[in-house]
Parts: sequence; structure tokens; C-alpha cells
Amino acid sequence: MISYGKQDIDQADIEAVIEVLKSDFLTQGPAIGQFEKKVAEYCGAKYAVALTNATSALHIACLAAGLSKGDILWTSPNTFVASANCGRYCGADVDFVDIDNYTYNMSVAKLAEKLENSEIRPKIVVPVHFAGQSCEMGKIHKLSKKYNFIIIEDASHAIGSDYKDRKVGSCTYSDMTVFSFHPVKIITTAEGGMVLTNNKDLYDKLILFRSHGITRNEKLMKNKSDGPWYYEQIDLGFNYRMTDMQAALGNSQMDRLDEFVNRRRYLANRYNELLADLPVKLPYQQSDSNSSWHVYVIRLNLDQVKIDKQTIFTEIRKLGINLNLHYIPVHTQPYYQQLGFKKGDFPVSEEYYKEVLTLPLYFDLTNEQQDCIVDSLREVLNNAK
Repeated sequence: MISYGKQDIDQADIEAVIEVLKSDFLTQGPAIGQFEKKVAEYCGAKYAVALTNATSALHIACLAAGLSKGDILWTSPNTFVASANCGRYCGADVDFVDIDNYTYNMSVAKLAEKLENSEIRPKIVVPVHFAGQSCEMGKIHKLSKKYNFIIIEDASHAIGSDYKDRKVGSCTYSDMTVFSFHPVKIITTAEGGMVLTNNKDLYDKLILFRSHGITRNEKLMKNKSDGPWYYEQIDLGFNYRMTDMQAALGNSQMDRLDEFVNRRRYLANRYNELLADLPVKLPYQQSDSNSSWHVYVIRLNLDQVKIDKQTIFTEIRKLGINLNLHYIPVHTQPYYQQLGFKKGDFPVSEEYYKEVLTLPLYFDLTNEQQDCIVDSLREVLNNAK
């Protein structure tokens, strides 16, 4: 099987992890700060906080922003459930803004319309940079100033991406940005995530929530210190700490981030050329955004073929191509339907879901494997006409 996505680990990555295993610190050691510093500097942000995964990163970003019961968070239906669940973890309500029919990111027009017409407006908006392409953050930022909401960029797909000549993660147009380092992402720490921000108050809160709400910072303590051993729990936090082994792997992977992204961009462009004559809709890229291409999605022109998407998906998998699908609209999940959402609420996302397929894309995917993927898709679609 050709995987839809996977990590690329080289000898330098292995040696970086071994070095930590031989050191005095397996967790809460220097590798964490080194990794945070490297990501922050790459993106152009002031602060970074490494965590167990992007879900925990989204959770404490919401907590740091003060999200709680009685508040509401808006995000995209076209995302993994974590982009919405982070609001529920805080006791807040969640709602969605439908996607743009071309980028599959949150529609700015629909966001503006919803803000204007809603009696209860969001405390937090979580734009999701789907597939690695940035949302229209400049426009969303302007809306945030008008309607007074906090922006947390879910950039789980988008490390290495560019928007308006800046790296995604600079937080130029947001309060915080979240990355994921899952093995199918562009760089990996096995599991892992990170929050970036330029706000020192938010950074201090993120550090606090990452580790049980405990601090050794005397400026934050409520009581006088008893001695050098002293710490205080001043809030209810979590054990969301990344290990030094993971951080060492991430630190090493960062050295190849641009190489990873360049290869993905090459493969995405090659897909565009190879698929041009097939009955599919290719990904659209905005002129002010340069995606890092976490995934490559196509939409089937189902009116031009005689079989349904499920059959196409199954037949291609039989040929050894491990397709995937990004995403089932979050509001159609049973948990969210119990909260009152229903099919038909966000029609653009639902129509997109009916047609979308995710083709394999990762750093060491060869041209020959890519040819095989396209040939398999061509065979199935031609047989279906």
C-alpha cells in the first residue's frame, strides 16, 4: 500500500533522540526550550509553548483566552473535531461558520454576515488553515477588532506555510497559533503540539496550564516562598508536557522543514499537471498564500462518472493506494447533533464532503509512486464513465 501520509525520520533525528536518552533529562529538560525557540524564531513569534499534542494546545489556548461556560467559540465545520472540542472542554458553546467553496477554509463573507446578524457573538474564533493554506487572516483580524473576539489560528496543517510574505505562526493577525506534530504532519515529534503567541500574559498562562497550574515564579505566587523547593498551584492546570525525546526529534526535524515543504509543493504542482484531464476539481490557491501542503484534496465531478464516491474510494484502495478523506463535517457528528446541529446547517461543507478525496502526499513519495496513484485514479474513473 502507498500510504496517504507518513513521517520521514533520518539518522540525525535518531541521533538527536539517543542523545537525550543518554542525558540527565527525559522530560522538563533543555530540549523543550530549544525546540520552542527554534519554532518561534522560524515563524517570527515571540513565545512558544510545546505540548503533548495539538488538541491540548487548542485546549489551553482557549483557557488562556478566558473561555468558559456562557461563552461561545466559532470554528469551521471542515476540520478535525478537536478544533471544536477545545471549546467544549472549557464548558463553552460551539458554533460553526461555513467554508469558502474554493479554498475550503472558513468563508470570510459568511463570518462577517454571521457576526452582523448574531445576537450572541463569539469570544473566540478558530480559523482552520485547511490542507496548509492560510485563511484570509488579514480580513478576519479586521473583523476581530470590529466585533471584539479573540483569534486562535488552528494551523495544525500549516507549519512552513506563508501568508502575505510572513510565516504562518507569526501571530501577526491573531492572538495565538497552534501547530500539530503528529506523524502525518509536515514535521513530527511522534505526538506533539505547540502554541505560539506574541502576548506575554497569554504566554504566562499557557505555561501555567501546561503543568498542573503550578508555578515557581515568585511574582505569580499568592504567598511568600518557604525556600528554593517551594511551588504553588495557583490554577487548575493539566499534565500536557512534551517529553525531551519528542522535543529533540522536533528540533532535528525543524532543520529539514523547508526541504519537506519544498518537496510537498513540488508534488502538489505535479499532481496539478497529471490530473488536469480527469473529471476532478483541483485545489485552489490564493495569490497571497503559499501552502505547505499537509494534504492534497480533489473533488470528484460525480456528474461525469457513473459510480459513487464510496465505490471509487474502495476500488482505488484495492489497487494499493491508501486514500483518505478530509473531513467529515464536524456538525454532522452524533455528539454535535445531540447539541442541536443537523445536516443542512452548513451546506457548502456538506456538498464538499460528498465529493472530496485525499490523495497520498508526503516527503518521500516518489514520482513513480505518484504516477501509480494517478494511473490508478484514471483507471477507476475511466471505467466508471
